[in-house]
Amino acid sequence: MAAIEIRLPVARKLVVQSLAQGSDKHLVAPGDTITTDTGYMRGHGTYMGEEKLVASVAGAVERVNKLICVKALKTRYNGEVGDIVVGRVTEVQQRRWKVETNARLDSVLLLSSMNLPGGELRRRSAEDELAMRDYLQEGDLISAEVQAVFSDGAVSLHTRSLKYGKLGQGVLVQVSPSLVKRQKTHFHDLPCGASVILGNNGFIWIYPTPEQKDEEAGGFVINLEPVSLRDREVISRLRNCILALVAQKLMLYDTSIVYCYEASLPHQIKDILKPEVMQEIVLETRQKLLGLEG
Repeated sequence: MAAIEIRLPVARKLVVQSLAQGSDKHLVAPGDTITTDTGYMRGHGTYMGEEKLVASVAGAVERVNKLICVKALKTRYNGEVGDIVVGRVTEVQQRRWKVETNARLDSVLLLSSMNLPGGELRRRSAEDELAMRDYLQEGDLISAEVQAVFSDGAVSLHTRSLKYGKLGQGVLVQVSPSLVKRQKTHFHDLPCGASVILGNNGFIWIYPTPEQKDEEAGGFVINLEPVSLRDREVISRLRNCILALVAQKLMLYDTSIVYCYEASLPHQIKDILKPEVMQEIVLETRQKLLGLEG
């Protein structure tokens, strides 16, 4: 007979008052009045009605000088130039690939916007166009940077740097784009022995840290050697930690993920997603982050 696990009710720990106050945000629902001051400019997620600024989406109010916008808590990815994204190739077309990046429309990766194998620099020929499936085919995961945003909201990508390209063995975690914190770099080698790519589009790629960076491959050679048990356990623990942080609506960046990983070490990997364990480790992570901020 299969073992049945029964969890008994336990008293919930009260969140420390300082923790609750540290994350104060002005949250609004559609139709809520943000301000009646006519000196502010209208941004995304707002509209003017009866000489007052009103929210058109549910989310957090953000102010930049005199500009007010509402950042939706749950939304599709809206591309911005310079963003790092992780996407999946869905279609091979003439001189371009269509890529799913969690946006409203499929993103485009042009043949001229990518490195050729070996990193050689030359004009793309008809032979390159015929060999497109040798580079990337349907189902391949890639990391790329946003090169341009079209008027309809579609995104154009490029992989001209050697740090971008096809992704090998690892785990993909999909979260809300609003929970990924914008940073200078989104490629992180964590001290636990794994690396993460925190895509601004909400796609997070976790993979074993390579022993040596292969700069000559041009982003197309993938290491298909078996991943060790220890690396698989680290990746699985990181995945569950990220899901725990997302469930508790905590921003995702390298420090929060490392702190959550350290807080989860006393627990088995499969237990991290239990509600009471999830709450405990995320509370400890939040306290460490507040202590870091001083």
